[in-house]
Amino acid sequence: MNTAILLGIAAGGIALLLVLIIRFKVQAFVALLLVSLLVALAAGIPLTTIPATEDTPERLGVIQTIVAGMGGTLGTVAILVALGAMLGRLIEVSGGAASLAGRFTTLLGPKRVSAALTAAALVLAIPVFFDVGFIILVPIIYGFCKVAGVNPVKFGLPVAGIMLAVHVAVPPHPGIVGGSALLGTDLGWVTIIGLGVAVPLGFLAHFVSKLLNRREFTMLPATAVQFAQFGTDSTDNTGGADSSTGGGSSAGSTRTGTLTKTEAPPTAGTILTLILVPLVLIMSGTLAATLLPAGDPLRPLFAFIGAPIFALLVALLLAFYLLTVRRGWSLAHTGDVLEAALPPAAIVILVTGAGGAFAKVLTESGIGTALSDALTATGLPILVLAFLISLVLRVSQGSATVAILSTAGLIAENVAASDYSVIQVALITLSVAFGALGLSHVNDSGFWVVTRYLGLSVADGLRTWTVLTTVLGVAGFLIVSLLWLVVGLGAA
Repeated sequence: MNTAILLGIAAGGIALLLVLIIRFKVQAFVALLLVSLLVALAAGIPLTTIPATEDTPERLGVIQTIVAGMGGTLGTVAILVALGAMLGRLIEVSGGAASLAGRFTTLLGPKRVSAALTAAALVLAIPVFFDVGFIILVPIIYGFCKVAGVNPVKFGLPVAGIMLAVHVAVPPHPGIVGGSALLGTDLGWVTIIGLGVAVPLGFLAHFVSKLLNRREFTMLPATAVQFAQFGTDSTDNTGGADSSTGGGSSAGSTRTGTLTKTEAPPTAGTILTLILVPLVLIMSGTLAATLLPAGDPLRPLFAFIGAPIFALLVALLLAFYLLTVRRGWSLAHTGDVLEAALPPAAIVILVTGAGGAFAKVLTESGIGTALSDALTATGLPILVLAFLISLVLRVSQGSATVAILSTAGLIAENVAASDYSVIQVALITLSVAFGALGLSHVNDSGFWVVTRYLGLSVADGLRTWTVLTTVLGVAGFLIVSLLWLVVGLGAA
């Protein structure tokens, strides 16, 4: 099949995916599987597997290709996302978020509450999904805003911005983990660079939000009532705004008030330890592989302890002791908390796996090779292409995870066929991630979570949240591009 037809099939498949998700509201997992099936058939993948002969290699059938793609992706992603979700759930239910925010506020002072909350949000966002983490912090945002006498958008906007930036760019979040699996990226380097880029983005989120907040925003009536009642006996102090317009599956179950009245929350130091331990382990493995010579007896040891799965398992076991055993939780209660983390994570895992199936279809059909050749012919750098494709898919269908997975599948052949270093592949992956950060608008569930909890109208949400996510996405891409130039000069 010639290149033009293959590219036409790819374009048609992406268009159909967008129509199914946007127009017909088909769940992303089902939409990805259906499009994978149709693209495979259109591209000539055989109905059943054709065994290898002396002259031709084995050709997987349609179903076998989808199963292989999903299984290959889920091998790593399922474990990481599940462990990360359980760790985040323990931190959430124990009240650790409030301790972390309070500690940062104490360190930075009452005049820097917005900066303190943004810094705390950056750290909390590492193990906790975006919508869950933001809703956990809503009561804290409301509390500080009531004391300061300001609109919740003043403190909430930068908090939401940096949490979404971490969500798209730092493991163990599903988009970046799944994209890394498809591109063969080293998760250690993605973690190191992703965190490094997130820090300046945190400062940028704070200052851009200050500029956006120079005007006063009229709070939505429902949010105004909720905000006015916050802290009184008529509210549960959870900031439980109605997020049925797109708040995500975990919003309704997120509560910081699950502690008993006599149970003190864990200290900020405990929560920081739980977050930093897996990061340090992962980074040690990556740095050891870079700095230690081949054959060094310590390299296998650091490779083992630096594996993300091992690092997160250590953190979860540590959380089990520090947050449950040491604080007197029963095993039954602990089991219920951990089990509650899995249903939302399962949905994310399945979508990620379906993205892997779509990527496998693109590769087996020859579409990946055709697209790789076409992209190379444009003359645009791979970094720019990765960012632009991801941004277009993000603005088209709303899901950052789907945008990252689809883009990674489209460019995987190009990346695999080129002689990029480990760090360069990590930078390409992050370019995809920051493309998926920008232009959050009405087709994104995160848009509704943020605007409804902060009391923003759709128009004001577009003026603030959409602008902020776009600025952060472009800034993240520019930082990654600068690092790409530095790496290139170092290799020259």
